[in-house]
Order: sequence, then C-alpha cells, then structure tokens
Amino acid sequence: MNLHTKKAVAPIIITVIVILWILGYGYSIYIIRPAWTYILIGFVALLALIGVMIAMLVERMKEIRSGEEDDLSQY
Repeated sequence: MNLHTKKAVAPIIITVIVILWILGYGYSIYIIRPAWTYILIGFVALLALIGVMIAMLVERMKEIRSGEEDDLSQY
C-alpha cells in the first residue's frame, strides 16, 4: 500500500459512514409518513447533502494525489 492509498482510506471511510447516516435519517423520515411534500423536500435535501459529500471526497482525493495534504499551510 503506497502513501497516497493510506491517506485516502480515512476520507473514504468517513464519507461512507456519513452517507449511510444520511440514508438512515431519510429512511426514518419515510417511516414517520408525513405528507408527500415534506418527504419530497426532505429527500431532495438529503440527496443534495450526499452529492456534496461525494464532491468533497473527489476533491480530497485530487488533493492527496497532487501532494496537497495540508490545506492549512496555504492560509
């Protein structure tokens, strides 16, 4: 396992955990059975959060591959 792969494991695991948590939250909203408009709005918001998580993961993977592990040093 090279250095880039080791540094990529933690962001992937955290992203998967957060996405599973978001999906669980969405499922709990569905179980309560509110009005369909609330379900639709809730799922759109949750899908947006999942999209942002995936976009952040892709950006982080690009940073790790390019060698920019320490973002705070730029500020």
